[in-house]
Amino acid sequence: MNARIVGAAAALLLGTGLLLAAPAGRLAPKDIETLFFNGKPFTASTPANVKFKMVFTPDGTMTREPVSKTGSKSEGTWKLSADGFCSTWKGSKQNCYRVQENGTNKWAIIVSTQAVAYWSK
Repeated sequence: MNARIVGAAAALLLGTGLLLAAPAGRLAPKDIETLFFNGKPFTASTPANVKFKMVFTPDGTMTREPVSKTGSKSEGTWKLSADGFCSTWKGSKQNCYRVQENGTNKWAIIVSTQAVAYWSK
């Protein structure tokens, strides 16, 4: 197979989300699903250190509950994307993210080049 055909096939698979390799330190969509979207709670915090208990279930739904009096409870849906995942909280529009390792059992949730949240287990 020549390089042009291989490149076109890889581009096609990437566009459909089937090619799920990720750069070093970045979680591939399937790894995000395995680590976080399994129905087990984990902690999310905003850059301002507002903490939430998050649960993403395998059926594509998610919930968040504030750990303290700051923040609001919500529910929504999630789906994997070509380079991470997308979520839609009730009453909000869809946003898409990448997940980057950020220490031992810690991950940064990235939009463009900005960390918008941090997850930990």
